[in-house]
Amino acid sequence: MSTTTENTTAYAPAAETLSAVLAPTARPPRPSAWSASMTFGWRAMLKIKHVPEQLFDVTAFPLMMTLMFTYLFGGALAGSPTEYLQYLLPGIMVTSVVMITMYTGLEVNKDIEKGVFDRFRTLPIWRPSTMVGYLLGDLLRYTMASTVILLVGLLLGFRPGGGLAGVVAGILLLLAFSFAFSWVWTMFGLLMRSEKSVMGVSMLVLFPLTFLSNVYVEPSTMPGWLQVFVNLNPITRLVAAVRSLMAGTPDVGELTWVLISSVLLIAVFGTLTMRLYNRK
Repeated sequence: MSTTTENTTAYAPAAETLSAVLAPTARPPRPSAWSASMTFGWRAMLKIKHVPEQLFDVTAFPLMMTLMFTYLFGGALAGSPTEYLQYLLPGIMVTSVVMITMYTGLEVNKDIEKGVFDRFRTLPIWRPSTMVGYLLGDLLRYTMASTVILLVGLLLGFRPGGGLAGVVAGILLLLAFSFAFSWVWTMFGLLMRSEKSVMGVSMLVLFPLTFLSNVYVEPSTMPGWLQVFVNLNPITRLVAAVRSLMAGTPDVGELTWVLISSVLLIAVFGTLTMRLYNRK
């Protein structure tokens, strides 16, 4: 017993040592909303680096869609694949990018299942920065998909009337809308219980929106009852706006509609997403 007491006394830290360790120091500054969002955006990009298979959807899928529809329908619908490509390419670009927005919700749901979000909630950061970070990381994916489609289109004979400025403006408009539209899937990522549920709901919404639109043919060639849905479809308005920019004849009405709808999507679904996030 005496030996134990002596050992305990011998290894007890001195009072001066404890006071030095526990001495109050300046608390590090709280990260700003922007820096926190950028950090989580960088985290999303690092996940792509370690799992490069994720890039399949932004490289091979757009390439396959462009080649398949150009040569499958080009001769029948426009007389030649090259002529049809002038009409098709902006629509295929919109379709490909909008389709991959659902992966934002899938990644959110995965992190919830792994318990990662429980750790995020304990950090002294701006609460929405975790969600904004996901979307900032996904903007890289959207940009890559748009670039792949554009390069393939140029090789196949696509010649935008709006030149470089029109193409860049069209892609920026598409990225802005996709960023806003991704908030829909962040909400479902928090709401649904499994990754498969998020994917099922996403495909149920995205397939009618992208295929029942003006991407492949003019709505005027469709039955009257179908034209009603197609003309009200937000993807139709987005495609029309992107086409007008790339053609060098901006449609102010469609551009205004897309920008306003993007703001409304963020306001509505961003608010719902954060409420679900704070309650989970």
